[in-house]
Amino acid sequence: MMNLTRPSHSILLILFFMLAINSTSALTKYNVLNFGAKPNGKTDSTKAFLMAWKAACASADSTIIYVPKGRYLLGSMAFQGGCKSPQIIFRIDGTLVAPQDYRVLGKSADWLSFEGVNGVSILGGALDAKGPSLWACKASHSNCPSGATTLSFTNSKNIRIRSLLSLNSQMFHIVINGCENVNVQGVRIIAAGNSPNTDGIHVQSSKNVNIIKCSIKTGDDCISIGPGTKNLWIEQITCGPGHGISIGSLAKDLKEEGVQNVTVRNTIFLGTQNGLRIKSWARPSTGFVQGVRFMDSLMRNVQNPIVIDQNYCPHILNCPNQVSGIKIKDIIYEGIRGTSSTEVAIKFDCSPKNPCTGIRLQNVNLSYLNKSAQSSCSNVRGKALNLVRPESCL
Repeated sequence: MMNLTRPSHSILLILFFMLAINSTSALTKYNVLNFGAKPNGKTDSTKAFLMAWKAACASADSTIIYVPKGRYLLGSMAFQGGCKSPQIIFRIDGTLVAPQDYRVLGKSADWLSFEGVNGVSILGGALDAKGPSLWACKASHSNCPSGATTLSFTNSKNIRIRSLLSLNSQMFHIVINGCENVNVQGVRIIAAGNSPNTDGIHVQSSKNVNIIKCSIKTGDDCISIGPGTKNLWIEQITCGPGHGISIGSLAKDLKEEGVQNVTVRNTIFLGTQNGLRIKSWARPSTGFVQGVRFMDSLMRNVQNPIVIDQNYCPHILNCPNQVSGIKIKDIIYEGIRGTSSTEVAIKFDCSPKNPCTGIRLQNVNLSYLNKSAQSSCSNVRGKALNLVRPESCL
């Protein structure tokens, strides 16, 4: 049985974060204006921000990089680790703005990337990535760049992101990759419901990550969970528009790390494509998903409130004629309620080679147009407890 209380690492992260906020007065401060940044939204301030980072990074003290009110035009930037400073806080009171020409960022993988850092916090502020022009290019089927992730952390530890607004990302808004001890709280993400590949928060190859009290409106997954994710706590998330909270897509590689110990609780889905989804390609893999608890979710007009899809094949393109090797077990859905916009509110489409096992439905109440909805099961074993509507097919 999984532990229902928030892991102790979550409490430690929050205490550390509160201490960091309350001790900012004792930090060595670096104002980006003193390095030549201009808050007019027109003058390129990339060099000034990198110089401020270099100074903070080289300091032996805990530091704060301060971004006053205003708009700061910035190109692609990589903030490299190996810092002497044990703590660097970006305190942002202004808005960081991408170049108007989407091609400037579009050829980069990331707009703002942190690589190999330890003890970095981002507090407040807004990131405006100017994504709509690139989305329009993609919609016209022109020769367009892939686009940049707005904010990424790679191979980093002890990261805090709080009260940040990410607006109109070209691609993913926030990516957590190969990280440990990450706390994301009070973040707002906004992009059009038809914006392509604009996942809100993507987590992969990371452990001890908390995502709490966030509002995500975007064109793809609100939160996507990739291979190698362990000890992920998601709580008090409002999602919509978007594609829901998804584990996967998995089975991209033959030898793939598993996903384990994930808790998603107190979430609201508003008009989303999916609610709680696990998805994998139909191809061989050593990957797995286990120890997942979905609790206390409210669905409002959601197309697929509860879905496991091991035959994931978007647009019916480049899909192998095989079966998924991903092993899915010990998944609990408890306290899921609301309305489905399609008749099948619960769909478990699992692998014929590796059936889903240990699936549990408990206190589930989903309806379709004020009528009874349906369940669909394929290659799945589990049980239903207490009230379950639609009637369980387990």
